[in-house]
Amino acid sequence: MKYIIVYTLVPSTFQVAVDRFLKTGGLPPAPAKMLGRWHGLGSQGFILVQSKDPAAVYQWVAQWSDVLEMTVTAVVEDAAAARALRANRKK
Repeated sequence: MKYIIVYTLVPSTFQVAVDRFLKTGGLPPAPAKMLGRWHGLGSQGFILVQSKDPAAVYQWVAQWSDVLEMTVTAVVEDAAAARALRANRKK
């Protein structure tokens, strides 16, 4: 399963978040795998992560919850969405 995480830097914890990111690299715990991360020019950023274990994603988000506001959305790609829509379509 893939997840899109949108994070927002909080002004009161900005420096703590920066220091932690520079020290750790901000990678998720196994078996989760980060597929990409984009830092917005403002206070938001976007992460694409894949994991068969949603608890690993939960653990990662929890590790950052004291310094970032985060929203996690499970997503499917076009092909999987099309299969689900076809299966659900009334005949």
